Amino acid sequence: MAKDDMVDADLPSRDAAKEFYAKYEPKEALGRGISSIVRRCIEKETGEEFAVKIIDISGEKSDIYEADLTKKDTIREINILRMCKGHDNIIELHDSFETPTFIFLVFELCKQGELFDYLTQVVTLSEKRTRIIMKQLIEAVEFIHSKNIVHRDLKPENILLDDNLNVKVSDFGFATVLSPDEELTELCGTPGYLAPEVLAVSMYDNVPGYRMEVDMWACGVIMYTLLCGAPPFWHRKQMQMLRMIMQANYAFGSPEWDDVSQTAKDLISNLLIVNPKERLSAKQALASPFFKRELKPTKQFFAKRTFKASVICVRFFHRLKFFYYNPPPIPVETIKLNPYGVKNFRKLIDGCTFKMYGHWVKKGDNQNRAALFEHVQREDWRNQISFDNS
Repeated sequence: MAKDDMVDADLPSRDAAKEFYAKYEPKEALGRGISSIVRRCIEKETGEEFAVKIIDISGEKSDIYEADLTKKDTIREINILRMCKGHDNIIELHDSFETPTFIFLVFELCKQGELFDYLTQVVTLSEKRTRIIMKQLIEAVEFIHSKNIVHRDLKPENILLDDNLNVKVSDFGFATVLSPDEELTELCGTPGYLAPEVLAVSMYDNVPGYRMEVDMWACGVIMYTLLCGAPPFWHRKQMQMLRMIMQANYAFGSPEWDDVSQTAKDLISNLLIVNPKERLSAKQALASPFFKRELKPTKQFFAKRTFKASVICVRFFHRLKFFYYNPPPIPVETIKLNPYGVKNFRKLIDGCTFKMYGHWVKKGDNQNRAALFEHVQREDWRNQISFDNS
C-alpha cells in the first residue's frame, strides 16, 4: 500500500509527523478509540513490523482540557512503560514521537490480538492453558509491583498474545507509581474487574484508599473467567453487580466447575477476598500449588522392573485408546433431562452459542459475555431443547 493512500482522516498530515514518517511506513488500521487509532506499521530500515498508536492531542475531537489531560496521561504511560522495559510479559514500547498535535507510540506487534477475542473464540480454557497464561500474567504483575507501579485496569482486553500465545500486559493508561505510604482514591478501571476497596472509597467517606492489591483482585476475576467462560460478578442491573463485588458474592457452580481442580478454585478464592490485607500478593500467588508440579526423586534403575512397567503401560494405553474411540454410550434419559450436565454436550452448546452470538459480545458494559452464560437463560434453553425424533 502506497504512503499516499494511507493519508486519510485517521492519519495526521506529513508535516505534523514527518519524523515518524521518515522512519516508519503506516499500514492498515488494527483498532480505533475515541481520540486514537492503532495501525500496523513497518520500520523502513529493518522491515520489522510494529503497531503504532496515534493519539490525537490537538483538541479537535475533544475540548482543550480533555486534550491536555490525554497528553499528560500519555506521557505518564510512556514513563511507566520505560520503567517496565525488558520484561517478557509486558508490552514493549519500541519508539515514541511527540508533535504539537499527535503522539505516536510504537509497540511490538502482537498478531494474536487480545486475550478477550481469543477467549471468545475458544469459550473456555483448559487448566493447562490457564496455568500458563495466569503464571505469565502474575509474573508481570509481580514485576510492576516491585517497582511500586499499580496497573488499575487489568482485564482480558488489555492482555495481548504474541505469536506463541504468550501474555503481553498492555494499556498502562491508568497505571501510576505509588510512594511508600500513598493511597489512591480515584475511581478508574472497568466495572466487572474493580476491587471492593475501589468501590468503597468512591461510595463512602472516611474509608481508606487502595493500593496495589487491586491488581490481584483483577487477576482473580480473569482466572475465573478463563476457566468458566463468564466472569464471577455480573448482573443486568449495575447496582446489583456492584453489591455482588462488595460482598465477593460468587460461586463455583455446577456443572461448569465440576471438572476444575481444587487448587485452581483455592487460588481464585484467595484472590477474590474483600479485605485487601488478606488477599494474596503476586509473590504468594505464584507459590500456589496450582502453579507447582511435583518433582519425583531419582530412583535406582532396575531393568526387569522397568520392562514389566513398560508392558503394563503399553497394555494400559492400548485399552485407553480402545475406550477413547469406543466410549460408553450416554443414557438417552440423561441427554433429555440435562444435556448441559454432560461435559461434551456442554462444550458443544457453549461453542454453538458463541458461533451464533459471538458478534453480539462487545467490550462495553451493556453487552457483556456473561449474558450468554446467565443461568436463567441456560435453564430456559435446556427446558426448550428436545431430542425427540418427532
